[in-house]
Amino acid sequence: MLQRDILDKLRHNFVVNLLDGAFFGFGMGFASFVTVIPLFVNSITDSTTIIGLISALHLIGWQLPQLFTASQVVGLRRFKPMVMRRTFHERWPFFGLAVVALLIPVMDRQLALALIFLMALWQSFGGGVTATAWQSMISKIIPEARRGTFFGAQSAAANLLAAISAVMAGTLLVTLDYPTNFAACFAIAGISMIISWIFLWRAYEPEHEPRVVTQSQGDFWRSVRDILRRDVNFRWFMVARILAQLSYMAVGFYTIYAVRIYSMNEQTAGVMTGVLLLGVTIANPLIGWMGDRYGHRRMLTLGSIVMTLSVAVAIFASDVSWFYVVFGLAGFAQAVLWTTTMAMTVEFGEEDERPYYIGLANTLTAPTTILSPILGGWLVDALGFHSMFTVAVVAGVLAVVVLQTTVLDPRRLRPAVPTPIGD
Repeated sequence: MLQRDILDKLRHNFVVNLLDGAFFGFGMGFASFVTVIPLFVNSITDSTTIIGLISALHLIGWQLPQLFTASQVVGLRRFKPMVMRRTFHERWPFFGLAVVALLIPVMDRQLALALIFLMALWQSFGGGVTATAWQSMISKIIPEARRGTFFGAQSAAANLLAAISAVMAGTLLVTLDYPTNFAACFAIAGISMIISWIFLWRAYEPEHEPRVVTQSQGDFWRSVRDILRRDVNFRWFMVARILAQLSYMAVGFYTIYAVRIYSMNEQTAGVMTGVLLLGVTIANPLIGWMGDRYGHRRMLTLGSIVMTLSVAVAIFASDVSWFYVVFGLAGFAQAVLWTTTMAMTVEFGEEDERPYYIGLANTLTAPTTILSPILGGWLVDALGFHSMFTVAVVAGVLAVVVLQTTVLDPRRLRPAVPTPIGD
């Protein structure tokens, strides 16, 4: 009955969640953690380490809290109420950033920097405390045979609008006076987030009977330890994810590298963000569709190869025009890190263990996400950009080796369960 109810609402849920992602992406283009916010921080401080950390905050906040919220998610009959309450915290901080930008002329620079970090942290951790419930909801209302396609389509829509809004942001940054230009970008981002929230509210999720209704913290952590002990394939998957994340640290420094070495201006930086997001947009539906049919492990391997190529091109680039290729390849890799890892993570274990796997897969990756920009910034300050890029290349190569030699497709390790596609 539950499955039939979900299939009847599949088209509705596909569309409203697609629009939620699209408007979320449109907002993120105006407040990109890769370009716009780092440029805003760069206008206040010259510290490469601080700028690199800002670039990583979005992933840090998304990943770190997920395991710690899994125990709250696993016994829920409906995930949506928790999602709607918590996602508000990843939306309002953009209005806070707009206020900080407007007050820059009369505000102490150190205070401004502290407030920017506070808003960025609040936004990113708001996403993290929502993420386990949101992924559990999506995995419930979108059948397994459609998940890769959905995640790919949603991310494609998000990044298509983000690519458009990133170019618009670049134009605003050039045409408006500082700091009004940044304030306008952040305010538009906040308005778009409200529209996104409305579409998410329209999602339909029926109740289900949870297998685990109550659980003590001791039982929860024993379940987590049991998964890590018995699921060797999942452990190797986590090693590959950590290496891929270390390789991806280079992306947070591309914009600053091109600005400092090749004198790239703000408008071109906006275009580069558009190129990155266009790469994500093109890759996501293809990656999701191919992953559903040929296995997400293969797509994760391909993404690691492409990320390694992106960094290699950055190392050997002779002028700023090469960064169109660099950002385009990075966009493809970003699509894999988002779409493929989410779709593959929920294929491990049994259905009632899904929140545990979601939490583990993201929280265990968080230390690398936190430390890699710090490591990258330190390498840049101490040895130069090329040293940091070289470490990223080595990590990417190792990720490919692990995926090819030790990780098996989890979907093929359990009995096949036919999943009706629906309309």
